[in-house]
Amino acid sequence: MKSGRYTTLSEINVTNLVDVTLVLLIVFMITAPLLRSGMQVDLPQTVAKEIDPRESVILTVDKEGKLFWNTEEISLVVLRERLQKRKASNRLKPILLQGDKEVHYGKVIEVMDILKELEIGKMGLILKPRQR
Repeated sequence: MKSGRYTTLSEINVTNLVDVTLVLLIVFMITAPLLRSGMQVDLPQTVAKEIDPRESVILTVDKEGKLFWNTEEISLVVLRERLQKRKASNRLKPILLQGDKEVHYGKVIEVMDILKELEIGKMGLILKPRQR
């Protein structure tokens, strides 16, 4: 018959330790690439010449994502039509694009895609000068 006493094990059970280690490794592998996306980049500065707004078309994307041709609200379809007409008649003024800092990049990129597709070469961005 067996006695009521427990026998001591001379080995340590490491199964739980291995499980926890593997879970931590997986969590680290998933989160490590996400930490890199927040990298700070010091962008170069440039000095740009001023352009007379009367000699150019100003496209504006406000924070609601609305598109304006100078002060007139238009759609992307109308923008494409106007640019095609101006390009065909060879009276294309420089296009200046400004977007509200709260607007999603996607809306501004849509406008830039139309300009690129129509091969509009004279395009610039309007930016707020940095305070010194």
